[in-house]
Amino acid sequence: MHDFCFTIPYGLILVAGGVIGYVKKGSVASLGGGAGTGLVLILAGYLSLKAFEKKKNSYFALVLQTVTAAVLTWVMGQRYCETSKIMPAGIVTGISALMTAFYLYKISTGGNHIPAKAE
Repeated sequence: MHDFCFTIPYGLILVAGGVIGYVKKGSVASLGGGAGTGLVLILAGYLSLKAFEKKKNSYFALVLQTVTAAVLTWVMGQRYCETSKIMPAGIVTGISALMTAFYLYKISTGGNHIPAKAE
């Protein structure tokens, strides 16, 4: 599976969560954190998709995805430890930890598998 197949939906979930947090509680931190990191991930997924269409890998996008997911895992994990609230801290921590592991796997296997050119 290619990284952009998961990264773009992951980013959209974070953007939606940030907007929901802002609308329900007026939390500017939710809006900035969720929408900000979500948009970074959507951009990284888009860069990866465009590179894949050119039969290349975007290692910049892969590193950006990995770092963003790892930071979210750490920050939201800390928040979960402080509050013990499943929503949103526990959910975001879990999803981000899974995504970090996936991105590290993609890095270790050389990125997206580029199909061989047909002759």
